[in-house]
Amino acid sequence: MKYELFVVTIFLIMTELLTILVLFTYFLFLYLISRLTKGNEDNDTFFLGKRKSPWFIVAYGMIGVSLSGITFLSVPGWVKEQEFFYMQMVLGYIPGYLFISYVLLPIYYRMKVYSIYEYLKERFGYYSHKSGSAYFFLSRILGASLRLFLVAEVLQLIFFQKLGIPFFVTTLFTIFLIWLYTHRGGIKTIIWTDTLQTTFMLLTVLICIYTIFSDLGYTSIKHSIESNHLSLNVFMFDNFNNSRNFFRYFFAGMFIAIAMTGLDQDMMQKNLSCKDLRGAQKNMIWLSIILVFVNLVFLYLGAMLYQYAFINNINASGDQLFVEIIRVGELGLFVFILFLLGLMSAAYSSADSALTSLTTSFCIDFLNMKKVNKNAELFFIDSKSNSKKLIIRTSISRKRVHIFISFLLFLVILLVKYLNDDSIISTLFTLAGYTYGPLLGLFAFGLFTKRKINDSYVPYIVIISPLLTYILSIYDIYLIGFDFSYELLIINGIITFLGLYFISIKNKLSSSFLI
Repeated sequence: MKYELFVVTIFLIMTELLTILVLFTYFLFLYLISRLTKGNEDNDTFFLGKRKSPWFIVAYGMIGVSLSGITFLSVPGWVKEQEFFYMQMVLGYIPGYLFISYVLLPIYYRMKVYSIYEYLKERFGYYSHKSGSAYFFLSRILGASLRLFLVAEVLQLIFFQKLGIPFFVTTLFTIFLIWLYTHRGGIKTIIWTDTLQTTFMLLTVLICIYTIFSDLGYTSIKHSIESNHLSLNVFMFDNFNNSRNFFRYFFAGMFIAIAMTGLDQDMMQKNLSCKDLRGAQKNMIWLSIILVFVNLVFLYLGAMLYQYAFINNINASGDQLFVEIIRVGELGLFVFILFLLGLMSAAYSSADSALTSLTTSFCIDFLNMKKVNKNAELFFIDSKSNSKKLIIRTSISRKRVHIFISFLLFLVILLVKYLNDDSIISTLFTLAGYTYGPLLGLFAFGLFTKRKINDSYVPYIVIISPLLTYILSIYDIYLIGFDFSYELLIINGIITFLGLYFISIKNKLSSSFLI
């Protein structure tokens, strides 16, 4: 008994020391990368890395960004509830990414935009531009906050709570570290740190699977699946009313990919940093293929975790499953270190790029920063008079915006803590239906019609459409006998599209805005 207590005590001490060491070493690496990649501190470097990023580096780094800490914890934890049905949505990503590659990216490159919402300004006008940018800002703030909340919560549970440090201090510390290595280099730094973080995340998942696989004595993947106490179905073609139906999941996944990647400044900013359109298209195609296999690996990890918990009488599920198994400590210190690295890599690869893209969007779309002269002076463009106004030097203004958004993320994370849900990934997809739906409708109307809209009415349309979608989600069973799930994104987009049609007139339009 005394020996067991001694072993437990030593493990706890080692855990705390290793947590400090891992955190310090990890962020030292990220900071060194930021120093090596910062280059010039002008807007063109910060926003697009002077469009010199190699496409294969971007594609690899975007794996981590696409997955994030939510995938790291929520997707494995989702297996008990959803089995492997999530793969149906992942397969829907492929046609979505193809649409992005061959429809959206050519338009973005042809227009040479910094922010993709500049398309809305050129196509419709001032209010459409601001409305689209506002929805991206809201979407990314919420999404990044949910992702950062997970890692802050885990760090609090594993380490900071034992020291009596409150959650808000943990959160503030987490965001400060991200700000520290992103405030100079911008997108160029992000692309290279994402590469490192993706590597850590994938290694963690694979080694954790191998460790659990060996510990449980499985001889093959087939053996591990057959021995699992959970049902692990992948496809469901019958019962269309079931939210797990293949066609519902597949088409929801397709539109989620288009909206959350193709209409998202965070994801597109990396594509726009590639040397040319062809490189950006290669990036998207390879990303779509790789994500299928990576998500399958995460689901398999979830099956292994639940089986391990079942055999070892560990009572945990959802987002807490992986954390609880690691916290118990039976997988050893090495796996604990890898878990910390993997979690931080998954969360920060998404959060740091979100911080950079939010800064870019706010500067370009709201402050109207457009041109920098050779003396690094920043011009603002008055949206109505189109006159140039020299305001302040670019480095000062952009860095202030960067700090402001960092603080905003901090406040929203505290709100997420207060409204905590058991499954963050489900919450994220639900929120996406309301925040990305208006963007989907706006871009679809611009791409597929030649009609001109009354721009001043657009803010009303994009506010009303999510409200109508929400009302429909409450009464859909009573009204049509059908329960909408992640299809609410599509419904929201359709309502926005129809609203824009009612405020539109026929118009001769340049083909540069159309498919």
